[in-house]
Amino acid sequence: MDKIEIYGGTPLKGTVHISGAKNAALPLLASSILVNDSVMFTNIPDLVDIKSICMLLQDLGAKVKRFKNSATDSNAENSGVEVDASSLNKIEAEYDLVRKMRASILVLGPLVARFGHARVSLPGGCAIGARPVDMHLKGLEALGAAISIEHGYIEAKAGKLKGNEIYFDLPTVTGTENLMMAATLAEGTTTLRNCAREPEIVALADALKAMGADITGAGTAVIRINGVNELHQAEIKVIPDRIEAGTFMVAAAATKGDVVVQNCDPEHMGGIINKLRQSGVVVENFENAVRVKCPGTMRGTDIKTLPYPGFPTDMQAQFMVLMAIAEGNSVIHETIFENRFMHVNELQRMGADISISGGNYAMVRGGRILSGAPVMASDLRASASLVIAGLVAEGMTTINRVYHIDRGYEAIEKKFSELGAQIRRC
Repeated sequence: MDKIEIYGGTPLKGTVHISGAKNAALPLLASSILVNDSVMFTNIPDLVDIKSICMLLQDLGAKVKRFKNSATDSNAENSGVEVDASSLNKIEAEYDLVRKMRASILVLGPLVARFGHARVSLPGGCAIGARPVDMHLKGLEALGAAISIEHGYIEAKAGKLKGNEIYFDLPTVTGTENLMMAATLAEGTTTLRNCAREPEIVALADALKAMGADITGAGTAVIRINGVNELHQAEIKVIPDRIEAGTFMVAAAATKGDVVVQNCDPEHMGGIINKLRQSGVVVENFENAVRVKCPGTMRGTDIKTLPYPGFPTDMQAQFMVLMAIAEGNSVIHETIFENRFMHVNELQRMGADISISGGNYAMVRGGRILSGAPVMASDLRASASLVIAGLVAEGMTTINRVYHIDRGYEAIEKKFSELGAQIRRC
């Protein structure tokens, strides 16, 4: 099993190019099910989760082809995936394929919308807490689907879905995406209220509109979809990964480096940029890039994870490392998931002074000097936090179970090496 070894203490310097967003690419690929033709997706990252959903689409009968514009072209923006779902011949997403990735639930809405029937295994993914799919199912029921759950599978049956008004008890990203996709082919108008507002949802709505859907309001709390009879071919470019960008920004600050993060959208990262600046980090915004420098002492700042546009839960673990070495104390309040402090024990092994209160509060006493140690990754973003900790620690850090990181970060050790880090996979 692969490990990542890091010899810390080197300030990161240079330029890093951010890949396409995993959390945008997954629903986009699932949306291809709605089209009885081919759809081209560019700027697709090379990740385990992308491979998993492509395998799922192939198992459903779609033709999936990965491509580069030329054999010598290494620019990720010019690579992508073409999905031809005209040959889909199966409505069941099996356990062996779905268990690896929670985002597999995103095929449920498109399958029901196009075929009137879907059978999808209850999903797996990172062990960061309960992420129920009940709002997905209630929404599909409101659109006219009959839902049953037996033997670990969700089964949804409908003739033709019919538009309705759906209210989410809480903003849900995948729930909003699933029902928005389902409603594109429903009869009449669907209104989704209390929607999630993430950039990835706007990107999905834009892609569906390029395929012929009639959608307004994406990026706000209310989305309206007027159903159409069919969708058509399109070419879609995946937006940059704001969490990968944020991870490199925090790593640059933690190592007291000077890094230009290219192919990112500063408008998508306001919560991250704001907290970095509160900590004393210099962040310069450009049209498609940010520059991060840490010229002096960093200071602790409190964090509360919130739905977008608040501070993202997917950046909580990385920011905790920064707070462990900054001056002063800080409190991190995790409000999205109830089991997302599993990285704390590993950071404590490296010398961080962190205590947990009430299950969702972490008190971080800053000013610590971290030391390298063998550690174990527990989930995707915890893996990233341990990489950052290794980059600032004295001596050698060995990170085990790095298969988690390959789910969401493309060539992370290569990108850090190009910024001067002493890091290798072995």
